[in-house]
Amino acid sequence: MNEAVFGEGDRILVVDDSPTTLELLRRNLAEEGYTVFTTPDVSEALELLDREAIDLVITDTKMPRISGIDLVRHIRENLRDTGVMMVTSYATVEGAVEAMREGAIEYIAKPFTEEELITAVRRSLERVHRRRGVDETSPTDSSNPPGLIGNSRSMLEVYRMIGKAAQSNATVLITGESGTGKELVARAIHYGSPRADAPFVPVTLSGVPETLVESALFGHVKGAFTGANETRSGFLQAAQGGTLFLDEVSEIPLPIQVKLLRVLQEREYLMVGSMQQKTADVRVLVATNRDLLKMVKAGQFREDLYFRLNVIPISLPPLRERPEDIPLLVHHFTKRFAEVDRRPVPKFSDSVMNSFTRHDWPGNVRELENVVQRVVVMAEGSQIEPTDLPELMRYQATGPEPELMTLAEAEVRHIRAVLASVGGNKSKAARLLKIDRKTLREKLKVAQRENETT
Repeated sequence: MNEAVFGEGDRILVVDDSPTTLELLRRNLAEEGYTVFTTPDVSEALELLDREAIDLVITDTKMPRISGIDLVRHIRENLRDTGVMMVTSYATVEGAVEAMREGAIEYIAKPFTEEELITAVRRSLERVHRRRGVDETSPTDSSNPPGLIGNSRSMLEVYRMIGKAAQSNATVLITGESGTGKELVARAIHYGSPRADAPFVPVTLSGVPETLVESALFGHVKGAFTGANETRSGFLQAAQGGTLFLDEVSEIPLPIQVKLLRVLQEREYLMVGSMQQKTADVRVLVATNRDLLKMVKAGQFREDLYFRLNVIPISLPPLRERPEDIPLLVHHFTKRFAEVDRRPVPKFSDSVMNSFTRHDWPGNVRELENVVQRVVVMAEGSQIEPTDLPELMRYQATGPEPELMTLAEAEVRHIRAVLASVGGNKSKAARLLKIDRKTLREKLKVAQRENETT
């Protein structure tokens, strides 16, 4: 058994018979400040669990002699304060389903990125601490749902909707751009609901091959298709009594949409290859960054399913629409990454914070988190300066403040810039602006009159 890698933070045991995977996980977790134990064998893992207090076990599904599922079962029955995260692949998605049913609180699919690994580990540890009555990752405002940060009016409305949705069993459609925190909203609803002690099973549908979606969701019986050598449960069974979160629901194939609709309406479903109805005692939450209504009109998404999903809509605002929350998020991420690297918490100069609030943030909170991590790691002084920022943001930090003007003034300036670019040719300018020459002349006349009166 390898020696533990000691650092500040929670204690994690990694169990995997692949030396390469074992070393990869050990290195990535150690860099985050976790105390990491590793072992290639479940028997050794059980011995270590008898000696050491472990916060989280990360285990592969298939292991020699004793399987990862057996380890999950042992921890569920004997170590309530220890969480389990399963490493699996969608080629063996049934293993993840069985693990969730036996007590695993999270799974991550191979191949995974370092960011996906660390995110899954943090989520798992948050649930472990919540179970113990300890919230070590509480947001700036303790009244906010766990993991969600911001006191803007739009976020306060999101919190209100989460509170209402948590007390209902209705389907929730969570919309928002990538990186806005849709899964955090789903988790907040689940853990604030009467189903909080039952499984929360997240499924990212874009990561499941189209040919496996039906089997992954509903399970299959032996002989249902080539390669179905035994009966396997689906995610619906894994989430029984709890919550099934379907991320990127827009990716679900049309034929499967009919079957999901039946689950929502009748609380029944069929495993692939079976004629025996099963009951689904599951709360369904879904999320998407696409416009489902446009997909309905284009024939890409069933209208009846859309309305059945859209019972309680929660729309997450992009970060650029709540700039007042950016300093709170920057403070939160800065403190966290500084603690991980065991260094003093740096301060941010006014010009840098100004750059943060003016940046468009196409990747939203996830992008902001990545930028903060980069500058905390790379900064050499006790204060973050514009030179520490990514190149794209340096100009925003050092450049002049944008001139404030009315929408009409901005339109006139743009029209004049287009005219100048085509040498004053009004026909070309009108085509570029996608207006007719008459509209262009009228707008220029209005602008000239305004200039004469000022």
